This record gives sequence, C-alpha cells and structure tokens, in this order.
Amino acid sequence: MISENVTAKKTAANNKQPKKARPGKKKWQSNGKPKPKFAYMMSRFPKISETFVLYEILAIMEMGLQVEVYPLLKEHQKVVHTGVKKVQPFVHYHGYFSGGILWSNLYFLLTSPFKYISLLIYLITGSIQSPQHFSKTIILFPKIVRIAHKMRKQGIDHIHAHFATFPAVAAMIIKRLTGIPYSFTAHGSDIHVYKHRFRMRDKVINSDFVRSISNYNKNIIINASGSDVEDKIKVIHCGIDPEVFSSTPEKKIDQPLNFITIASYEEVKGHKYLIEACKKLADDKIDFHLDLIGDGPLRSTVAQQIKSLGLSERITIHGSMPREEVARKLQTSDIKILPSILTKRGDREGIPVAIMEAMAMGLPVISSKLSGIPELVGHNTTGILVTPQDSIGIYQALKKLSTDPDLRVKMGKAGQKKVFKEFDLNDNSAQLLDLLMSQVNKSQPRK
Repeated sequence: MISENVTAKKTAANNKQPKKARPGKKKWQSNGKPKPKFAYMMSRFPKISETFVLYEILAIMEMGLQVEVYPLLKEHQKVVHTGVKKVQPFVHYHGYFSGGILWSNLYFLLTSPFKYISLLIYLITGSIQSPQHFSKTIILFPKIVRIAHKMRKQGIDHIHAHFATFPAVAAMIIKRLTGIPYSFTAHGSDIHVYKHRFRMRDKVINSDFVRSISNYNKNIIINASGSDVEDKIKVIHCGIDPEVFSSTPEKKIDQPLNFITIASYEEVKGHKYLIEACKKLADDKIDFHLDLIGDGPLRSTVAQQIKSLGLSERITIHGSMPREEVARKLQTSDIKILPSILTKRGDREGIPVAIMEAMAMGLPVISSKLSGIPELVGHNTTGILVTPQDSIGIYQALKKLSTDPDLRVKMGKAGQKKVFKEFDLNDNSAQLLDLLMSQVNKSQPRK
C-alpha cells in the first residue's frame, strides 16, 4: 500500500485532531422561569442506525433540559450505543393494549367526545386508500391517546418528533387532544417516498416549526405543502460528536488499503454497486480490504454477491457496532464509501451521519450525487461524488484515491474542517434548542 512513512508511536502520539475552539456547551438559563419539559417522539427506540436521535437527546439533556422519550414501538436489537443507558430512565414504552390505554381513551371519549371522534374519523378517512396507513392508524391511535394523557399529566411543554411519518402524525394528534405544541424533524425517506407524505401539509401547518436536515429536504417539504409554509421550515443539520470523532487516520506501512462502509444492508445504500467496483479493483491487482459494518434485510444477499465474485478474502461483513468501535474502525481506514441510490419507490438518503463521522476522522469520501449528500461532500474537495448506480464511477474514484495518498490526506483535512464548522452535534443541537425555547416562551399556559 502507498502511504505516509510514519512510525506507529508517532501516529499514536499525534492522531488526535486539535479540538475546535468553543466557549463551552450551551447551558439553559432559567432567568427565574421554571425549567421547561420536552418530549421526544420517534417510531422506534433504541435503534442503532438512528444515532442522530439518541445523541441529539443527550446533547439537549447535557444543556440542562428535562427530556421525556416516547417511542411508538420498542426496538429490540443485540447491539446498542452506550448512551442509551443515560436516556433509558426517561423512556416510556407502551404496548398495544393495557388498562391504562383503555382508561385514557375512555377519558378523552367522555370529556372531549367531539375531539376524540373527529380525530379518529380524520385519520381513517385520510388513510383509507392506503392499507398500510389504515392498519397503522387503527393499531396506533389508542396508544397515541394514552401518550397524550400521560404527557398532559407530566406537564410537557413541547413535543419534538423525529421523522415526518407517524411520529409527526402522533404529535399532531396529541396537540389536538391536549394543546401541547409540537415540531418535527424531516430526514430522508419519511418525506422522499410519496406515500409517506401522508397529511404533510396538515402536519406542517399545525406545527410550531419543521426542522429540515438539508436544503434539499426543505424544497421537498415546500413542494408537498405549499409555498406559504416556507417560513416554518428551518434548516439545521444533524451532526457528529467531536469528542468521539476527531482523530486522523492511522497510516500503516506495507498493508492493504482499508476501505470502509457503514450502512444498513438495504437497497438504498447501494452495496451492490460498490461490490461490483471492488471486483474491478481486484482485477487490477490493487491490494485492498473492505469492511462492511451494519445490519439489515439484504445482508445475506450482499454476502452471496461477495462470494460469487470471489471477494470473500477482500471484503468482511460485520454486524452493527457501537459508535466507539465504529470510531476505532474509521481510524484504521483509508477511504469511506457510501454509494447511495434512488430506489424505485423513492427512497434516498438525507445527509448521512455515517459520512460526517468519517470526514471528522480525516477520511476522504466516495459517495453519490444524490439528495443532500452534495451539501456535505464537496466533489473533488472533500471527496468524489459519482452518479448513483454507477459501479464504474465508484471503481474509478477508488482507483484514483488508492494511488494518490497525498490527495487522500488533502481531502481528509478539508473534510474535517467542513464537518467541524457545519456539522457539529453540540452547535446544531444548540440551534434546535434555541428554536424549541423560543416556541415555549411564546406559548400561553395551557388550561
């Protein structure tokens, strides 16, 4: 492998990137006011592929705010991030039926019969043409009513939902039942796939604001909801924790180039085209090894493709990993690849946090000219962008970076600078907190 000639000791001593100067993490100032209570909603928790949700919650908690977490479903995964333990005491799970669910639904039916019945009719009539939405509505509505009842008893001041699908619908239902205001974050397929834009305009209009993670997504929301909602949509990126992802790659002598892809095994991630590119690279006798980290429904399909192309010794399939292990893997890698595609039903990326993490570790990136990715990866500056589903383009990009160590270093440094400036978790969480607090301060006390 062509690499910088540095010793292991020197690398270990210098692998930490100087931290970005900052005045310290933002802290909530009471100014004589009671501490507000926020609720976070999402489809599933804890979901290892949604680190951006977990660490945003932790960042806001570290700023001194009280956060309660209400997933619509409990996720069962073998691997979880260490930060889950800090959030777990504030997580409220609910089954599909219980005495509490029955009582909460009877309570609203008896005390606010018009609200309760009209909401149920509104949701059913809006989803009747989609069997999937219709079934989810019938199943989740009683649970959402129970959550609304609990949030009112807890004195929740504001709800923030992650994803514009059922979490945002749930937040809208809760507002109509209780008056608790809400906002939501729109990420990727939750707005890109047409059928997921269920009641989009209603969700936007009834919210205090919508946080879009990219300008690309903002335009989609405006197109789906109407130009009159533009002022409600605020672009705030997701981000990385510079305390975890801030090292430069370890350059090892006389070893294969290490490529890395961190992505769930799903069609949208484009593993198929990366593996085809690796086959061409192997045919060119370029020495490399690729680590695939993640889990998902296409894992066995990916494994079969690797085997059929004779790449089993060059590509290792890993399962999911906590972010600390991911950081260690990135530190010993040379190039990050995420060959995302647009699927037939419209799935595509938002701005992948996995790319941010790799850039923060000083890696050049190969990814796709798609969705919000170009807002993160500068073509020929912090990485190389190729046309989706273009295995030849991926191969050419890999070959270019594999044979030019100086270019890898140059792009890696440029990527670090961009990420620390625009995609810092603490800075961007502080921006979100400012929005949340401004809405809480404007809200009138609820009856």
